Amino acid sequence: MPKSHTKPHASAPAGSHGAPAKGHTLLPIARATISTALGQPLEASEQALWLQESGACFVTLMQRGQLRGCIGTLEARRTLLADVKANALAAAFSDPRFSPLAAAELEHTEIEVSLLSAMQAMQFESEAHALAQLQPGIDGVVFEFAHYRSTFLPQVWEQLPSVPEFMAHLKHKAGLPPDFWATGVRLQRYSVSKWKESDLRPATAKAPTKENV
Repeated sequence: MPKSHTKPHASAPAGSHGAPAKGHTLLPIARATISTALGQPLEASEQALWLQESGACFVTLMQRGQLRGCIGTLEARRTLLADVKANALAAAFSDPRFSPLAAAELEHTEIEVSLLSAMQAMQFESEAHALAQLQPGIDGVVFEFAHYRSTFLPQVWEQLPSVPEFMAHLKHKAGLPPDFWATGVRLQRYSVSKWKESDLRPATAKAPTKENV
């Protein structure tokens, strides 16, 4: 699995949202990027200075409450503007679990952007010790062992509210047995600020005028 792009099991958001102003900026950029790639040019403001800061995000596509694509970056390695654009395109066209998004689908697709905090390495002496530290509904978790790696966004706690069940599915997603544990296991956790279009109802990115084409 690539280290910079990870496919999370995603669901509808849970928990608190981040500053709405950022959602009103990031969501139109994600939609405009996908729409333009589909041959339906849209414009969205990219003037906010914080878009030029390093950032890591996930872009999730939903249709009628069902996942349609989700790709993201776990660690900030480029500007947030570049990251949200790249992940929007990847979620729409490169998620191997789904066929590429068609232009006719976009109108019925809801976009969600999750902005990740910095990773925090967890310190633990056993699996039970690690599980006791997790905060359901708050923590996103990265599981690593040798070349195995997986992550769940905090949103997944909605579907897997039990800490042991959450961890078991996370290990299964990495390609390991749900009851697997070894001294080489590494865990990191993070939080997210997240926004979806139906919650914020941001100003939709607008089509360029003829003068701008």
